[in-house]
Amino acid sequence: MDRIPSFKAYDIRGKVPGELNADLAYKIGRTYATLLKCKSVLIGRDVRKSSPELSESLAKGLNDAGCDVIDLGLCGTEMIYFGTPYLNADGGIMITASHNPPEYNGLKFVKKGSVPMGYDAGLDEIEKRILKNDLGEVADVKGKIHQKDLMNEFIDSLKRFYNAEKMKPLKVVVNAGNGCVGPALDTLEKFLPIKMIKIFNEPDSNFPNGVPNPLLPGNRQATIDAIKKHRADLGVAWDGDYDRCFFFDEDANFIEGYYIVGILAKSILKLNPQEKVVHDPRLIWNTVDVVSRAGGKAVVSKSGHAFIKQKMREENAIYGGEMSAHHYFRENYYSDSGLIPFLLILQLMSDENVKMSELVREMVKNYPCSGEINSTVSAPAQKIEEIKQKYSNGTQNELDGISVEFPDWRFNVRMSNTEPLLRLNVETKADEKLMKIKTQELLDFIRT
Repeated sequence: MDRIPSFKAYDIRGKVPGELNADLAYKIGRTYATLLKCKSVLIGRDVRKSSPELSESLAKGLNDAGCDVIDLGLCGTEMIYFGTPYLNADGGIMITASHNPPEYNGLKFVKKGSVPMGYDAGLDEIEKRILKNDLGEVADVKGKIHQKDLMNEFIDSLKRFYNAEKMKPLKVVVNAGNGCVGPALDTLEKFLPIKMIKIFNEPDSNFPNGVPNPLLPGNRQATIDAIKKHRADLGVAWDGDYDRCFFFDEDANFIEGYYIVGILAKSILKLNPQEKVVHDPRLIWNTVDVVSRAGGKAVVSKSGHAFIKQKMREENAIYGGEMSAHHYFRENYYSDSGLIPFLLILQLMSDENVKMSELVREMVKNYPCSGEINSTVSAPAQKIEEIKQKYSNGTQNELDGISVEFPDWRFNVRMSNTEPLLRLNVETKADEKLMKIKTQELLDFIRT
């Protein structure tokens, strides 16, 4: 079957205008509304230069199929996840390329009730219909566009995740990366006792301080410098559509998303013992240990928001976490959020009267990890086969890429769903030296 290059496993993403453009956005809108028989669909967009044109064409396609559009304008992805069920819309579409370079854009989809829509759950059918130019009939009565500002309702909905009266007046560096989170932080600030030290807070499509991707070590420096300058208790940075947040402790050390999964699982299970926690297979030992000791049950899922959300719904899990800094909550329509983890950790630091470094210290010591390391490989599938052969003496699992486990160390290598990369993660049991040796060993093998 022919493929449209921008159609990926979880969403649509590609370079504008070569892989994604106004014409394709129109076809997607019309086909989506026809396929799901939508009467109303929520749409929103990130700060990218190409987002307004894509939004306009998407809305026209939805309208031509007879579907009304509720347009949130500039917003974060989690506002689509919140707003779709809140307004009882038949679906939601966010125009964003998250942390990708400025020349990229994309679309993320949910169905009614914010049920995820990945390639194996509807996007494949949209692609087939577009390739056959089977977009559905143009409606006799076209839909209308309604502009809607949901910011206050959205921020108000977050109050169930924290208690401002019991929160300490912490000093927190917040780095919006010139993405979409700035306006949300400005609104949220009114309800919190903390002092926010804001950097790069204004949405800016030029990304004058670099693309908002805190996973790139070079993009962390501004947050690190501000924590040191202001002697802050905590640093937090967001990606472009703020469905992910990244943490730094009071000494300006970046904290791997893997350990944040452990912290959040532990704090949630403290109040909700015996519940299930879903996690991805890249790094697992700390999560399994923490969840088990807290009386919960850890459930592994393939990486990616569509897979995690589906598994959470199947298991009725209270929380799901990925080491890539996606955190999902049952009380948030099983959706990921970049603000809820921020609020939960502020609350946890306040309730337990601890520093951020103290929350994570034991986990880092018990299960040192490499963090995710990307390598560009000409034939990634072939390289994974070679890795299977080389490490055939370990216990292997192919749920997502290849995971190989030994008594005192384990690793996962998987292909990126959006880029031509292999992604490596290594962890050990309380042996940082072994972790570094094995990481280098694997990188040498992957890159030769």
